[in-house]
Amino acid sequence: MNVLLVDDEAELVSAMAERLSFRGIEADWADSGRKALEMARDKAYDVAVLDVKMPGIGGFALQEELKALHPGMCFVFLSGHGSEDDFIKGSAKASSYLVKPVDIDELVRQIKAAMGVAA
Repeated sequence: MNVLLVDDEAELVSAMAERLSFRGIEADWADSGRKALEMARDKAYDVAVLDVKMPGIGGFALQEELKALHPGMCFVFLSGHGSEDDFIKGSAKASSYLVKPVDIDELVRQIKAAMGVAA
């Protein structure tokens, strides 16, 4: 399972990738939508975990561009704000929508659920 984590908070996303590796999920990470697109052009990912609010390309716009590159990719959205509008939009576009701070075990469950793998 190839996972791409994208969040503009570099320390948070790198720590999240490390914590996922301790649970058997290898994840690459990017601290911007542009960097994530570059990575996705070079490698196919099964699941992308995207922060909703990022400078430049936000999570919802990034999802559209990633989906064009890899139509079978699954998505999990993260938000530090948890607005109702973002929740509704994110829930319609992804398998799950989580509010930060994210419990790493819940993130693992949602990544596996997105892929149809038993948690």
